[in-house]
Amino acid sequence: MNHDFDYLIAGGGAAGLSLAYHLSQEPLLATKRVLLLEPEAKDQNDRTWSFWADAPTLFDGIVAHEWGRLAFRSPQFERVFELGRHRYKMIRGLDFYRFVRAALAANPQFSCVRAAVNQLKNTPTGVVAHTTAGTFTARYAFDSRPPALEQQPARYRYQLQHFVGWEVETEEDAFDPTTVEFMDFRGEQHHEARFMYVLPFTTRRALVEYTLFSGEVLPKSEYEAAMHVYLTQTLGLTAYRVTAEEIGAIPMTDHPLPAGVGANIINLGTRAGRAKPSTGYAFKRIQAHSARLVAALAATGTPPRHLTGDQPQFRLFDTLLLDIMQRQGERTRDIFAELFARNPLERILDFLDERTSWRENLQIMNSVTPWPFLRSIGHVLRCRPGKR
Repeated sequence: MNHDFDYLIAGGGAAGLSLAYHLSQEPLLATKRVLLLEPEAKDQNDRTWSFWADAPTLFDGIVAHEWGRLAFRSPQFERVFELGRHRYKMIRGLDFYRFVRAALAANPQFSCVRAAVNQLKNTPTGVVAHTTAGTFTARYAFDSRPPALEQQPARYRYQLQHFVGWEVETEEDAFDPTTVEFMDFRGEQHHEARFMYVLPFTTRRALVEYTLFSGEVLPKSEYEAAMHVYLTQTLGLTAYRVTAEEIGAIPMTDHPLPAGVGANIINLGTRAGRAKPSTGYAFKRIQAHSARLVAALAATGTPPRHLTGDQPQFRLFDTLLLDIMQRQGERTRDIFAELFARNPLERILDFLDERTSWRENLQIMNSVTPWPFLRSIGHVLRCRPGKR
């Protein structure tokens, strides 16, 4: 096997495979040799990705389910919203892995190697990758390995969005397959932001997740106990069967994550800050980042360093909400309740997608109680995160 390539992709998860697929669809880059390195088989459905969209996507053909309504619930406000121009969609990890790998297998410009990348280094002419399968060189490397965030400076905010999810089957009708339970905050908050998230596939089958925004993960038994209470007490089920499980923890931080390292290593995915700091949603942001990188490579042959598309006002909004989560996590429920009670749903989704205008941003900010945010602005100006 030739060990020299034009592009090297470290990691075959959502970000690495997304970039690979975008590269495979660009005719102007059809002569480029691409190496994808991934240590795992990726032959299990280890996760799902959900997102809302108001336009076709590259992966609509493998969407497992989509919904036209969205529910928000809290003790002070609850409503089921009709989605207007958007649809809420879910893709299963295994379907995504199979779809992209089949496309790459049919394309001779791609080589896929089962290997872990131990070290990536810039060289005068490109990069060198030391891996468990040997040493490889390339003109550019795209690194989607998980970032090391434990040593981030104290002035930044750091939370985890962590969850355990069950796919459950019931013997009686329990779910509305037309409606996503987007956030159900009716449970105890325990001084944190905690909610149930439910993707119903049929009236008797759904993915139920217990999701938290906090600094540390819980013992697994606590997630399971909360889901059992939700299923038996909130939904009133007498019996259910768990058919699959997923576990995850997504870092959420306002620490500016670098777009790359040196001249020839470009970061992808969570490593490049593509998980939105205040919500954890990443799939659509990964697709937008991949599309911009590939467009730049096709146009100039060089991946620019600042191509995330992030706008500073939305980074500030994320920082303020993270500060509130870190200082007074239970207030998150009230903030989202005010957002959903006082704004059209489409405006909220556009705001979370960072597509709103300054006028709409002011409408969003004026719809929530200002005092928690004003206190957080003071913490930001002093360059230190708030404490409880």
